[in-house]
Amino acid sequence: MKKVCCALLALAASSVAWGATPWQKITHPISGSAQSIGSFANGCIIGAQPLALNSPDYQVMRTDQRRYFGHPDLLAFIGRLSSQSRQQGLGTLLIGDMGMAAGGRFSSGHASHQIGLDVDIFLQLPQVRWSQAQLLKPQALDLVNASGKNVSDRLWQPEIGQLIKLAAEDQDVTRIFVSPAIKQRLCEEAGSERDWLHKVRPWFGHRAHMHVRLRCPAGSLECQDQPAPPPGDGCGAELQSWFEPPKPGSTSPVKKSPPPLPPSCQALLDEHVL
Repeated sequence: MKKVCCALLALAASSVAWGATPWQKITHPISGSAQSIGSFANGCIIGAQPLALNSPDYQVMRTDQRRYFGHPDLLAFIGRLSSQSRQQGLGTLLIGDMGMAAGGRFSSGHASHQIGLDVDIFLQLPQVRWSQAQLLKPQALDLVNASGKNVSDRLWQPEIGQLIKLAAEDQDVTRIFVSPAIKQRLCEEAGSERDWLHKVRPWFGHRAHMHVRLRCPAGSLECQDQPAPPPGDGCGAELQSWFEPPKPGSTSPVKKSPPPLPPSCQALLDEHVL
């Protein structure tokens, strides 16, 4: 686990709004076989596909932002998870941000979601499908108390834990980011089946949704995977360190400039935008 001050720096980098980016000008996927290029926070994708917007098992939020593109592996995962959720009677999945048509950096909201392998899923499981108005302006349900240390007993449902566990058990998933308080609740309720917990990683925010990340696809030779999460369930000292106050002398968050693009992504921009 990184020190708190380092985590705050990363949070600043992930949440800062950089203004409009050239990737927003690409409104349709780049043709070709699916290739995730670069890292999750600095890359692009060729051959992305749009998630089907009509499904009995899930609903897509904020479609006007056109952030519903991803690698075919990501679409397949969403299909598997939503089908399992329906079969187990958990409710309808609410799908948030995936990626843009050619991936790349968003103008705001995320540093990652750039190579078509990330998806945000609300930690709500409505039994009644949302209206179009609700989907366009969704109301996130903050599951964490104001202190940030505990999940609200009034809002937490066992089905939420079941959904996160289903996602973590998928062989293509490498990480799921949730609030430290949500991770703590999962640790408390997991029982003896705990192998999946090491994929669930505490991170700032993520109080109303889980951020699911897949491994690099086998055919994406320029995709940069993250190291595997540490062994163990991550429920001990590592998790508790997230609840400690910043140490005296911790530095303030610093705004960072985006790193240079991978050459293949820069060439893609040069051809299609610049």
